[in-house]
Amino acid sequence: MVQDNLKKEKKPNWRHYDFTTAGPVDDYLYSMLPKRDEVLAEMEAYAGKHNIPIVGPAVARVLQQLALMINARTVFELGSAIGYSTIWWAQAVGGTGRVIYTDGDAKNAERARRYFERAGVSSRITLHTGDALEFLSEQKQEFDIIFNDVDKEDYPRVLRLVSPRLRKGGLFITDNVLWSGRVAQKNPKDAQTKAILEFNRLLYDSGDFFTAILPIRDGLAVALKR
Repeated sequence: MVQDNLKKEKKPNWRHYDFTTAGPVDDYLYSMLPKRDEVLAEMEAYAGKHNIPIVGPAVARVLQQLALMINARTVFELGSAIGYSTIWWAQAVGGTGRVIYTDGDAKNAERARRYFERAGVSSRITLHTGDALEFLSEQKQEFDIIFNDVDKEDYPRVLRLVSPRLRKGGLFITDNVLWSGRVAQKNPKDAQTKAILEFNRLLYDSGDFFTAILPIRDGLAVALKR
C-alpha cells in the first residue's frame, strides 16, 4: 500500500459538490488529510480542472478503511470515471485481490489504465468499458464490496441487482446519497433527487441490509449484507 506522507494540506482543489452544510468543520476535516502520492494528487488536480466527479481523499480513506476492516479481496465498482477510487480499492485488496472498474467512456478508461500502471496496481484491476449495470447483472460470483457511483437515476435499479451478488457480511456502499442537501427539500421535482430519495428509503427498508448514511462530503451510504 502506498504510504501517506505526513505533510498536511490546507485546502482541497477538486471538490465538485455544493453541499449546504460544508463549513469550518468540513474545512478542518480536509486540513487533517495527509498528502496523497504523486499519482493520486495528479488525478485530483485533473478532476478539478476538467470537472470530473471523484470521491476525493476524505471519502476515499473511508472506503479503503472499510475494505481493510472486512478483509475485502473482491470489489465491483459501478461507475469509475478516471479510476481515482479504484486505486484506493486496489491498494486495500492487496496483491491477490481483484477490483472491477466499469465506465461507459472509453477515454476515461484509457486514462484510468495509465494511472493504474503508474500507481503499480494495474495487475489487480479488471477494466470494463460499457454499461456497468448490465455487466454487474452478468456476474455469477459474490463480491466482498460493491461500490455504487453511477448516474443517480439508476440508483433504485442498482439496488435490485446487488443483494444476490454480495456475500453475507459484505458491504454495499453508495456515494452522493445526500445530493448536495437536495434530499432535504420538500417535494423535489428533478428526477435525480427523486431517484436518490427512493433509493435511500428502499435501502433502509430492505431486510437484506443494515444501513447507515455517513454525512461526509456528499453523503456515503454503507449497507452491511445480512
